[in-house]
Amino acid sequence: MIGKRGRAAVVVMGDLGRSPRMQYHALSLARQAGLEVDLVAFAGTEPHVELLQHLHVHLHLMRAPFPQGLPRILYLLLLPLKLVIQFMTLLWVLCVQISAPDFFLVQNPPSIPLLTVVRLACWIRKAAFVIDWHNFGYTILALSLGSSHPLVKIYFWYERGYGKMANGHLCVTKAMQHELAQNWGIRATVVYDRSPEFFHPISLIAKHELFCRLDTALTHPVGIRDCCGDGLMEVPNYEVPYVCHTLFTSYTKGGDIDGAWKEIQEGDCYSYREGRPALIVSSTSWTADEDFGILLEAATMYDRRVAALLGEINADFSDRAVESYFNTGTQNPFPRLLFVVTGKGPMRAMYEERIHKLRLQRVAFRTMWLSAEDYPQLLGAADLGVCLHTSSSGLDLPMKVVDMFGCGLPVCAVSYSCIRELVKDQDNGLLFSSPSELANQLLDLFKGFPQACDLLATLRTGALASGSATRWDDEWREHVLPLLTKVAGGREQ
Repeated sequence: MIGKRGRAAVVVMGDLGRSPRMQYHALSLARQAGLEVDLVAFAGTEPHVELLQHLHVHLHLMRAPFPQGLPRILYLLLLPLKLVIQFMTLLWVLCVQISAPDFFLVQNPPSIPLLTVVRLACWIRKAAFVIDWHNFGYTILALSLGSSHPLVKIYFWYERGYGKMANGHLCVTKAMQHELAQNWGIRATVVYDRSPEFFHPISLIAKHELFCRLDTALTHPVGIRDCCGDGLMEVPNYEVPYVCHTLFTSYTKGGDIDGAWKEIQEGDCYSYREGRPALIVSSTSWTADEDFGILLEAATMYDRRVAALLGEINADFSDRAVESYFNTGTQNPFPRLLFVVTGKGPMRAMYEERIHKLRLQRVAFRTMWLSAEDYPQLLGAADLGVCLHTSSSGLDLPMKVVDMFGCGLPVCAVSYSCIRELVKDQDNGLLFSSPSELANQLLDLFKGFPQACDLLATLRTGALASGSATRWDDEWREHVLPLLTKVAGGREQ
């Protein structure tokens, strides 16, 4: 147990369901440290079910002062009032509503007014102050205002000043650790994001069950017709035997079918479908630090380059062309690609409008938000992950890639300053710097899909090794628990 009070407070100035690392911190504090945990955050997306069900994790969910989607001018006018409301609400929760903890563990960014409130709460409640640095708030602000803007400079001064007041520090990369030490005078412990145990490879049976649940979302796009919008799932007639198809898999009751890609359970046979699309997953927050346009351009290039390689340079998008791909017996060295893009964010509607204008023969897109339980299943069922994260500071790493590796899913990721701390090029994934480079990688990875994809198989082996090497519980026990024990102990002396 850490500290005399046996309590910890985890604070997130954001949507709890979209803050997985802080959810994992709360679970580890309860499970491994044996603490009562008060988790303070904003309501929104549903967090993971294990967090909701844990008897020693107590959620205190706040509401946003104003609804999202306000006009920009109105938002700027209300911003001072918003900060005042957040300040008072958070101070009340931390100083009155929850019991006094041994320490407050907070996620940064955002920094304003969070760091001021927590510093004040620590003084009032005689608790330690620990910051988990995910990124820098001033670099995020610079994306919209420019790095030389006075408000960005003020934010930097504020963030660094209050950051130095903390008793302990965690951060997500060695590059960020170096930046904090050299330019901020802060010594931080690196705690890499690792996937928890519920991110893992899944069986073909589990994949079939997932595809059944998601059939409508996958095969019935709204307002468009594409190469995967065929609605293939068949309702069972309860005769023996019967076959139930999804876009990717088949189920035969009480019988067997030919093919190497199959699993048998109690006499029932599950198999992959011939001519199925390759399933590619990209998780995004739909913000400016992830240029989704790169993926759209790469998909268009893939579509055109396959047409050229097959001598179909002048082929037009037509119902006839689409129907040819609905024929599951069609043999083609390059498969259809189905990109499933998960996430919520401000730029989603704009990109969905761009997707609807694409006229591609071999590529389809679906955008959706999945539950915390279905998302790991989708990663386990996919053939490839794509990461567009670039980081406003260039010093943090995308947790989505960590989750993909946990499921044994190889990744194509945008190359930036410290991504090589996570993605090992040609081992567990590929790095790209342009849409053309990504398009070429898709051609290399999926030629001969699914049987003859040697590079894809090699990367999957590397991803499995990366995901299984260290899990979150191991990382937390080795790096976080000693720091929190030292910080809490220092406050008691």
